[in-house]
Order: sequence, then C-alpha cells, then structure tokens
Amino acid sequence: MRRHDHNVVINAASLTICGLLAGVVVAAAFFPAVAMSGLAAKAGADTFDKLPSELTVTRSPQMSYLYASDGKTLLAMMYDENRRDIPLSDVPQVMRNATIAAEDKNFYKHNGVDVKGVVRAFVANKQAGETQQGASTLTMQYVRLAIEYSATHPRDVVAATEDTPARKLREIRYAMAVEKKLSKDEILERYLNIAFFGNGAFGVFAASQVYFGKQPKDLKPEEAAFLAGLVKFPGDYAKDNPEGMKRALDRGKYVLDQMVTTRALTREQADAAKAAQLNIRVKRAPNDCVATIKNSWGFFCDFFYRWWLSQETFGDTVYERERRLKSGGYNIITTLDVRTQDTAKRNVEKYLPTYQKGSKKPEPHALMLAAVEPGSGYVRAIATNRNFKLDDLAHPANGPATNPAKRKAGIRGTYPNTTNPLITGGGDITGYQAGSTFKVFTLVAALESGYPLAYTINAKPVYKSNYIVEYDSDSACPGTNKYCPVNANKSMTGVHTMWGAFGRSVNTFFVPLEERVGAEKAVDVAKRLGIRFLARGTKDNPNDYERSQDSWLAHGWGAFTLGVSSTIPLDLANAYATLAADGKYCEPIPVQEIVDHTGAKLDVAKPRCHQAVKTQIARAAIDAARCPVGDRSATSRCEGATAGATKGIVNKPVAGKSGTTDGSKTAALVAMTKQIAVGGIIADPDWAQTSFNFTHNEVNPAVMYTLRDAMRGKKGIQFTPPEDPKLISGDQRSIPDVTCKSVGDARAILERAGFVVEVNDTKIGSTCPDGTVAETEPSGRTIKGGVVMLRLSDGKGISPTPPPPGRGGPGGGGPGHGRLCPPICIG
Repeated sequence: MRRHDHNVVINAASLTICGLLAGVVVAAAFFPAVAMSGLAAKAGADTFDKLPSELTVTRSPQMSYLYASDGKTLLAMMYDENRRDIPLSDVPQVMRNATIAAEDKNFYKHNGVDVKGVVRAFVANKQAGETQQGASTLTMQYVRLAIEYSATHPRDVVAATEDTPARKLREIRYAMAVEKKLSKDEILERYLNIAFFGNGAFGVFAASQVYFGKQPKDLKPEEAAFLAGLVKFPGDYAKDNPEGMKRALDRGKYVLDQMVTTRALTREQADAAKAAQLNIRVKRAPNDCVATIKNSWGFFCDFFYRWWLSQETFGDTVYERERRLKSGGYNIITTLDVRTQDTAKRNVEKYLPTYQKGSKKPEPHALMLAAVEPGSGYVRAIATNRNFKLDDLAHPANGPATNPAKRKAGIRGTYPNTTNPLITGGGDITGYQAGSTFKVFTLVAALESGYPLAYTINAKPVYKSNYIVEYDSDSACPGTNKYCPVNANKSMTGVHTMWGAFGRSVNTFFVPLEERVGAEKAVDVAKRLGIRFLARGTKDNPNDYERSQDSWLAHGWGAFTLGVSSTIPLDLANAYATLAADGKYCEPIPVQEIVDHTGAKLDVAKPRCHQAVKTQIARAAIDAARCPVGDRSATSRCEGATAGATKGIVNKPVAGKSGTTDGSKTAALVAMTKQIAVGGIIADPDWAQTSFNFTHNEVNPAVMYTLRDAMRGKKGIQFTPPEDPKLISGDQRSIPDVTCKSVGDARAILERAGFVVEVNDTKIGSTCPDGTVAETEPSGRTIKGGVVMLRLSDGKGISPTPPPPGRGGPGGGGPGHGRLCPPICIG
C-alpha cells in the first residue's frame, strides 16, 4: 500500500481544502495582488473538479551513445539535451535526501499538495505585500516539467511556465492525480531525471558527470547538496558569473543545513561537508561528430550521421530522424574497428601528414582510405589527412583554394580542417577518378558475356576504337573523331590474356574488350557492385551521371573502362569487397546493432545484402585480380604486377588493382583479403582538374600497410578458384600449323578454324622465306574466337630474342611509365 493511501482523512482534507480555497487561498498564496479579483473567484471550487486530472507525460529527451564495434569503446555522443535516465536505485540516498531537503521537506508526508505550505505561503505573501513563497511541492514541480516536455507547440510551453492562478490550479489537480498513480519513489526518480541543473546538464546523471566527472552513486554529501541546490537557480553557477557562483555555493551549504533539519545528516556531518573542498570542473559532455573522443573518428561519425538521416525507419523527414537520434536514448554499436581505424589514420599521416601549424605550407592533397568487410558491408575504417572540424572558409587556418576561380573569389580550401565527406561522398563531394581500377567492371562484364580469362587480344601501342569523341581532341586519333587510347609503354604491345592484361593494366586490351562486350554492360556491372555515380553533369564531368543512367549513352562510353568516372574510396573498396564475397553485394553500413531505450534491437542495423554477380563469375574475376598485387592466380597465369609489393607486405592471399588517371590527376589502389578490402585514392578534393601530377608513392604504401596491420593476428584465407572451366579456358581449339605459309594462306586457314587473325609487321629471324609466317602467338592451342598473331620471317635464319616483360600499367603506373622504380611506387 502506498503511503498516501493509508490516511483517508488526509486525502479528503486535501481535496476539500484545494477545492474550497482554490480560488482564494491558492491564488493569494501565489498571486496576492489578484487574490480577491474576479479571476480568483472564477478559479474556485466549482471549476476545480472539472480540471483535467490525467497527465500525459512524454518521455524526456535522452542522449544517444555511439560505440566502436567492440561495444565498449565510446566514439561519440549525440543529444539535444545532455540527459540519461537512471533508476532511483542508482541514485545514492544522500542525493535523494539532499533533493528533498532543498525542494520539499514534507515530500513523504503530503499527497501532492502541501496544505500547510499553501497556508504558510498565503500568510507570508500577504504580510510581504508581494510573492515571496510559492509552496510548490516536488510533485507539482515534476508536473510542471512534465507538461513542458510534453508540449507540442511553443504556446504550450509558455502555458506550462507562466505565473497564473490557472496554471497553479492545474498543477495541483495533476499533482494529486499523479500521487494516486505513482509511488513517492517513482515520483522522485522521475523528478531527478527531468530536472535541469545548469551548464547543459539535464537530470542527476548528467549533472554528476558535468560538475564532478563521476557517477551519481559516487557523490559525497557536499557534492549532492551542491547539485540539489542548483535546481532552484540552475543558471547561477557559470564561470562568467562570479556572484552567481557564490550564490550557488552558499545554497549548497544551505541545503546541508536543511539536511540536518530533516535528520538526513548530523550537525557534525554537515559541518564537515561544508568544510570539504569541492572539486567542481564544469565539463560539458562532448556532442556530435565534431567532438568525437578522437578527432580522427570524426569522418566515420559523419558517415554514420548521414546514414541515419537517410533511414526512413527513424521518421518521414530528415528533421524527425535527427530528433530521434538526438533525443531517443539509443545505444549504437557501430562497425568501426578501432585497430583498423587507428592504423589507417597512422599510415595516412605517415605518407601524407595533415598540415600542422608551424610546419611547411598546407598540403591541399587528400590521401583518403576506406576499409570494408566483404560479406557484411561493415565499414571498418575511414581515414584522411584532414581534421574533422567545422570549416569556416573565411578563417585563415585553412589554406587558399587550389581552384584558380575559387582562389580569385577569396574562397579558402578544405584543408587542413573540413567536415566535407571526402571519403564517403555527399553534398558537393561527388568523387574522384579512380583510373584503371575500373577495368575490373569490364572484366566481369566480359566473363558474364562468355569471354573466358584465357581470351586473347593483340594489344597495339595505339588502338583506334569505334567510340566517338570530339574531333581531333587529345583523346582522338589525329585528324579523326575516334577514341584512340594508348598504353603506358611500348613493352605492353602484344597478345595478352585477361590475367596478363589486368596484371599489367593494358589499355589497348581493355578498350577493345569493352567494345566487344558493350560499354553499357560494364557500366551496369559497376552499378551492381555499388558504384553510385554521384557526379551529375558537373562542368568537370558533364556525362558521368547521364551516361551511367542511359544505356544508349553508356554504349558509347569508351573511356569508362579506364576509370574516367568519379567515385569515392568507400564505393571503390566495397565494389571489390563484393567480388571477394563471391559476388554478394552488401550495402556499406556504419552500424552493427542499435538498441532503443526499451532494450529492443532494431532490424535497421542488419546487413543488407544480395547476390549481385554469380559466384563463379566473381571467383574468376578475383583470380585475375590477384595478378596486379603480386599474388599468384589459381592457374598461375599472371604476367606482371602494377602494385606487386602488396603480396610481400601483407603476406596473406591478396587481390586488387591500382589506377592512375589521364594526366595523373589522381592515383588509386584497392587491396583486399577475404576478410577486408581497403580502397585508397589521392586527389585534390577542391579541384578535380588539378595541375599536380600524383604518383603512387603515398597511396600505395598507405593502403598496403593498412591492410597488413588490419590483418595482424588473423589467419589468411585462400580465395576460392572458379570451378567452371569455361570461365578459365573457354572452348580451347588447336591452332593449325601455318609456318612458312604466306600471310594470305595462313589467314584463310586460321579464320576457317575460328580464330581472329592479326599480323605483327615487325619481322623476326627465321629460316622461312622473307615475308612468310615465322610463327604464331600463341602457338599450340587457344580460345575459340581468340586472337592468333602472325609473326613474319626476315628470311635470315636467326631466332628472335623475346622482349623483356613490361612493368608499368595503364592507369596504374603514374607519370613516367616504364621508369625504374621501387615496386611500392608502381601503380
């Protein structure tokens, strides 16, 4: 039985007194000037019983917490009000006693309305001639705060706090109803969780943290009394208000004296508490992504924040979703892996440090990494050489814009401080060209179209395609409107399989392959693997978005396979991760688990996956993707490696691809194991058409060592090779012997056998007559429909010396392809 139910006489007396004196005593107690006015008379006994008694209480705003994937490491807090509700059992008795002594010494004796207090206030106010005492009980204070928090319109907030007899009468009515419904301890618990303590602290949990940096259970008597005293004047204790600070400290001592009156403390205990030193710190809880526990986690936090605002689960509008996040009291376990994140940031800083005041001039180049887990889409790391801070573009801390037009207009760059989502995209960040990393989409499209890995094409030094470009432009064959790609160096000339062409990144292999497959199919593969094509008809990239949407336009997108489309490190890493997961695409997400204030887990945090590419196709693509990073394919048919140092550094089974754009305006590398994919791009986010030539000297090692460090302690898992022989070798046919035959006869024989015939005009030493066929490349067997190259004899009877294998890669070697260079810098 609750305490207030045991005394019917007291209940009846409260109702009688409140009803009969509501219009006079109550009004006089709070508003002596209107005690005998018509307003007081109208608020009398006849209307009191008609006042609503059912109090609608909306849950007060609660802080949401973001944790790392371990569920323990705190990343950030999100809130409109710094508050976290706790049960009364977590509030020490000394804090409860201090609150009662400060606000309502008769709390456990009355039934919501302290009749004696009302009469006492009436007498005191009448003698004073003005309002001196209010006689609000702790329950009435809770009612007022509850009404304020439940208000849905600003005018309701005003009505909940305005000084009118009507408001007081409503509070009395509600307070008596609340006392019938809730126990005293339940009321006290709710009050302690809803009260404002100043300095952004709502509720006793936040107050303990803000003022003393501790849990409520650890509060000492002097600390509890100080906090309890703040509720009456929460704005007093501020560093810029010395007088207010003194009042707050004095009130804390007053509360200690009142605790003696209520027998919560002895006089000796109170005096000792008064003499104790209060170590008040006033440290507000960090809020939002600009105040993550580590600044380097800010970009990941921002990715989470943008993701949350895009989820309809949390509301119909962005405003509603943000309110849910900052007031819903969620515990959110994110996908960020602290070790992977920290090593990614460490490697970024090692190879391209964030500008620090006092060092050399600010570096506008951004080295950006994203790490994604194959098979789940969990984003494990996001790192760049920037500080995540609100960037005031007029502030001299940031360097000048690299874009000449912006610089002329006085606009500063986004370095070293920015909140732009450089790695994950959004706003005006539409991405960066990733070069030959896009060749994988043509490779997958070719496999889906029936072209096996053993398919051969004679890669010429310059390839005149059928793709239409601007007449006589830089990308056109001289005097034509035909797209005319070239290789990085002449050593790439010759017949290649997909393994060799992908490993060495041969442009004049992949453009004709794209022609045969259809560029629109390569674009479709990119979409299925998660490339979002964020650029929408920008000046720098007018056709990026339009071509990706319209297949008839994409069909003529000859340069697509060479990576002229904009992308971001996150999408690039996830596209390759999809292949590592046997073709299962998973949306890149920042959450593993979301628990609401009731303890329920939300389904929105579950991975969102579907099969984007057939398993065998994905495995065949990975078999080729092992070549560029120095690993061995399951068939051991790799030839060359544009980022060959990767395998030795990671020391696990790896796959991936490097890429450099035309003019070396960006450089990129994706490297992955079965467990994690790391995508990196170095670019100028403020000016896509930068005049700077990027190399792989920063991005390659940053990606490689991040992957290595992320894999420490993890067992290497071998990639599963494709089982379908048609994807590997296709329909193999014997090549007829045409040695010493004329070119015409040899061509006729080979074409009847189902091969495509090419002629290499450079003659080689042979005993065959001059101008006849000395040999074929390849010899023996090749794929049906594959290229057979005729090598012609010089008639001198000397065997040729094969040329040394090339090392560079198109879109993958950086400026100065073919130069001698440590393996780590080769694209």
